[in-house]
Amino acid sequence: MSDDSSEPYGERRQRDVYASGMLADDPPEHPVRYEELERRAMAAMSEEAAAYVAGGAGTEDTITENRRAFADWRIVPRVLRDVAERDLRVDLFGTELDLPVLLAPLGVLSIVHEAGELAVARAAADHDVPMVLSSASSYTMEEVAEELGETPKWFQLYWSADPDIANSFVERAENAGYDAIVVTLDTPLLGWRERDIEQGYLPFLDGEGVANYVSDPAFRDRLDVPPEENEGTALMEFVDIFGDPSLTWDDLANLRAETDLPLIVKGVLHPDDAARAVECGADGVIVSNHGGRQVDGAVGALTALPGVVDAVGDVPVLFDSGIRGGADAVKAIALGADAVLLGRPYAYGLALDGEAGVGSVLENFRADLDLTLALAGHTSFDELDRTVLLDRRPSGVDGP
Repeated sequence: MSDDSSEPYGERRQRDVYASGMLADDPPEHPVRYEELERRAMAAMSEEAAAYVAGGAGTEDTITENRRAFADWRIVPRVLRDVAERDLRVDLFGTELDLPVLLAPLGVLSIVHEAGELAVARAAADHDVPMVLSSASSYTMEEVAEELGETPKWFQLYWSADPDIANSFVERAENAGYDAIVVTLDTPLLGWRERDIEQGYLPFLDGEGVANYVSDPAFRDRLDVPPEENEGTALMEFVDIFGDPSLTWDDLANLRAETDLPLIVKGVLHPDDAARAVECGADGVIVSNHGGRQVDGAVGALTALPGVVDAVGDVPVLFDSGIRGGADAVKAIALGADAVLLGRPYAYGLALDGEAGVGSVLENFRADLDLTLALAGHTSFDELDRTVLLDRRPSGVDGP
């Protein structure tokens, strides 16, 4: 293995993999291509878990549209620009990140691997990649924070129908050292997910993904007996209070008053919604359609990105939904995103080999991102804007 730490990451990762295969006749242990990673991970999981992770709303047209939207924008590489040294760092809410990538909040990861979010946190800490922890974690936010240590960590809030629970989650996240609150706005109700419905499978009813709830004092106050004495009743109570379809913009303003941490809204696609969120006190916006899991036939997230960026001015915008490789991240950043969230790829790495599988996905993604930036003719993400892309959308077709 190369020990030249001065060599840019992409070349170093490539060289180490090739050298390992040549010297030990030992190709990479984990799949590099996303399609093969997904195929092997799906085979490694139970049928129910595989459907839950890979599935989307309705006909899953939105999942397809998320990927198709990337084809509308093509990178136009530039040459002879001295890209020997690159700087992948970005600044986000006053924190310098080694690269503009965070791990997206994926819930119920214990159905993917028994170590679930703890394994993801260890890999994130080892590679210094920020993690956004889901409210629907199979381990408590405090346990995950301990594994992350000093690694930047954000807590994603599913807005409970009981405001005491929502406020308690925010307070716990602050006390556990999380650096930001990400409130998901696109899940007041669960979407119509046909793969799960066909199997009658909701992992929460098996006691998966509810650790933050059953450990929470505000949730426990709602129960006649502790969850340890009557798990079934506690799980049904969780289902009853998970989301709140009656929420309005006034509620977002009230939530803003509950914390001094940066408040980032996730699940925004329309420019008017993004602007309104900022008016209500949001410090950042994540353009996302929940990976296609909520609304069938929805606009591709990348299609919505430029309009949201234009609507919020200097407010940080992140991008989620459909990121698979380095070129995807380059396109999203060129369209105005400050960073991207990686989701299903790391879940598939987790399914295959726990912490090591997640780490392999992160190493490969970073190398791909580094090399794509360089081969496009750029040395930092500050250089990227819409002029580095060719717009292949049909004339007159724009996002919201």
